Amino acid sequence: MKLSFHGGVRGVTGSCFLLEFKESKILVDCGMFQGQRMVSNKNLIDVGFNAKDIDAGIITHAHYDHIGRYPLIVKQGFRGTIYTTPPTKALASIVLEDAQHVMSENARRNGDIILFSPDDVKRTESQMKGIGYHTQFEIVPGVNVMFHDAGHILGSAYVTIDVPGSETEDGKPKRLLFSGDIGNEEVPILPDTEPILKADIVVCETTYGNRDHEPVPQRNKELVKMVSSIINRGGTLLIPAFSIERTQELLYELDLLADEGVLPKVPVYLDSPLAIKATEIYRHFKHYLRFDRPIHSSSDHDFFTFPRLVETLRMDASKKINSDRGPKIIIAGSGMMTGGRILHHLIRYLSDKKSGVLIIGYQAEGTLGRQIKDGAKKVKIHQKDIDVNATIKAIGSFSAHGDRNKLRSWLKPKEGKIDQVFLVHGDEKVKPEFKEFIEKEIDSEVIIPMFSQEFVF
Repeated sequence: MKLSFHGGVRGVTGSCFLLEFKESKILVDCGMFQGQRMVSNKNLIDVGFNAKDIDAGIITHAHYDHIGRYPLIVKQGFRGTIYTTPPTKALASIVLEDAQHVMSENARRNGDIILFSPDDVKRTESQMKGIGYHTQFEIVPGVNVMFHDAGHILGSAYVTIDVPGSETEDGKPKRLLFSGDIGNEEVPILPDTEPILKADIVVCETTYGNRDHEPVPQRNKELVKMVSSIINRGGTLLIPAFSIERTQELLYELDLLADEGVLPKVPVYLDSPLAIKATEIYRHFKHYLRFDRPIHSSSDHDFFTFPRLVETLRMDASKKINSDRGPKIIIAGSGMMTGGRILHHLIRYLSDKKSGVLIIGYQAEGTLGRQIKDGAKKVKIHQKDIDVNATIKAIGSFSAHGDRNKLRSWLKPKEGKIDQVFLVHGDEKVKPEFKEFIEKEIDSEVIIPMFSQEFVF
């Protein structure tokens, strides 16, 4: 058995891992690299394997940096089944369709590359198959897979893969575990991350491997403080949000604040077609969610809507936001500010001293969001130089990723110990810091793999 790494090793995006057996090959995630533009140049490089040779694929969850290159390898000839959970299957479809649309728009506006067509997306969707949590299935002969709730977003999973001794170097069966992304603590709308029962080899994300999040109660106070500060001075608060999970979690919190009479009585624009569609999927799969209060306690009996929430699905409705000169809140994608409607709002409000930008998600290196978060005084958006005068605030505990303490605790299985832990999906300086952090606590060999590096077991 051979494991190789084709993404998620030089940064946070592009997760893609290949497992090779004697007679078959399977892929775990195949995500897009993200940077200043939606289509990073890294995505133009050969994926590092022949797509036609892959027998099956796995998707841990529906974020673009874990699924975005699947249509590309389908375009290149991959015809195997792609296994995931039912909610992820539904979310992945709208994410890929939206991504292809944004790619086309960026090509028209900036001359960007279009990596795949709508037909490639449809073909990818047709190859997806939904499998529930805790349902073991044979992905290729002799190799069994199971999804476990990762608590990251709706339908997210970490994956255990049981490999028979006939496929290993030492003749002993092995259990591999791929973390996907591990959820934060005390997420108000999701179940907790399931603990690891046992595993021999773990490929683990390290997004927040060098820091701790604020306590959840503190984040609500920080949210109210930021909203009140900007609204009271007559400004516009921009909240760039990932369309899946971050937006729904934010809407849920705003719904609670509205019920408590704390939310200022100003319009809240949800200016993201993808987020609006994703929220409907959240409602449909609400039996996968876990709420920290009675979900029908709101006066409107809905946990993602509240008075003065305005959903702008169509472009003409989005443009009408500009006619609202008063204080307001605008929630729009993309979360890393690499595309989408948030860019138009940033052009309009980023230079306004009365306004503010609230960052509630991870900003990868090389993204516009990272520049703004790191204190850039001037940024370029759609070929325009924009001064950054607005108040910038980040709240880490809104992240859908667990922090270093959460990951360390999770890496302690109920049975036995993990032999090897491979650290991926983290910035270059983060992985070594997390390696040092966990080596004091877990009795495992901790490895930071390189791009295309292969390991034989």
